[in-house]
Amino acid sequence: MRLGIIGLPQSGKTTIFNALTRGNTPVATSGGRFEVHTGVVDVPDERIDILSRMFKPKKTMYAKVTYADIAGLEGGKSAIAGPLLNQLSQLDGYVHVVRCFEDPSVPHPSASVNPARDISTMDSELMLNDLIAVERRLEKLNDERRKGGARDKGLIDRDVALFERFNDALSNDQALRELSLSAEEEKSLAGFGLLTRKSILVILNLGEGQEAPVLDYHRPGVIVIPLQGKLEMDIAQLSPEDAELFMAEYGITELAMGKVIHHSYDLLGLMSFFTVGPDEVRAWTVNRGASSVECAGAIHSDLAKGFIRAEVVTYNDLVTLGGMAEARNKGKLRLEGKEYIVKDGEIVHIRFNL
Repeated sequence: MRLGIIGLPQSGKTTIFNALTRGNTPVATSGGRFEVHTGVVDVPDERIDILSRMFKPKKTMYAKVTYADIAGLEGGKSAIAGPLLNQLSQLDGYVHVVRCFEDPSVPHPSASVNPARDISTMDSELMLNDLIAVERRLEKLNDERRKGGARDKGLIDRDVALFERFNDALSNDQALRELSLSAEEEKSLAGFGLLTRKSILVILNLGEGQEAPVLDYHRPGVIVIPLQGKLEMDIAQLSPEDAELFMAEYGITELAMGKVIHHSYDLLGLMSFFTVGPDEVRAWTVNRGASSVECAGAIHSDLAKGFIRAEVVTYNDLVTLGGMAEARNKGKLRLEGKEYIVKDGEIVHIRFNL
């Protein structure tokens, strides 16, 4: 899973990136120049911590999120092109950093701080790019329908109807993520990296002690989180012991970065299942609603090919009973087939035959 951190110049994207990735050296970016810096982050999960204490494995592995700090978006409501567009198209979603803090030494490119305006500017730029892409696609589809070709006419008509629907939505300032699509339509869009179909986590980047502004901004597929970016970056770069002392001194009970990571994970419809044992306790990432055989494939393709059964126990049952043997003796360890839908947090062991 890869999320791009985007935003207007001087919004604090790199500050948020360093807070998320615990970067010790802030990454410098130049306005207008396309740059990408990536970092991989563990998804905090108390369940993994508890399972690791239970099984005392040689290795503990958390679920991961990859963040990409992307420079080059200027917010000029112009078409995005070249490597920047290619990078944005390949991402699974976006973290949009919106400046809320005042700092005379770091002037806002629009000369004033206005979060609602900046959100609208970025939304407009992404929608403009999609509108251009959709219009080009419609031209090609109409040419294909007029000239005839290898594809069935019914399939061409279906695609024309879908992209005309996209065109209408974008022309009315509606992001494509707000449209409900059938499974068949979703499949037909494989390979089209339309930007406004991707989910967005909006971070309101506050100054220290600043209250979050009240925004009338509620959209499907969008989550809004306020946080004090500079303060969180400073804490993230401390040792765990120093960070705990700092937070206690300033009365900070919880950092927002953990919520950002969790929301990043949830935003894309993902969940974790676990495997446990003396060698490794590990969280595996799959889509919500994944079957047991799909979970087997997430571990290794051979497990999916040779799948026989899945041994499944809930996290609560395993922890309450104290181990796999106890769960088996109490009848809490179930055998499930290929079609079983695995729930978030379940412990799964795959029986397979090579």
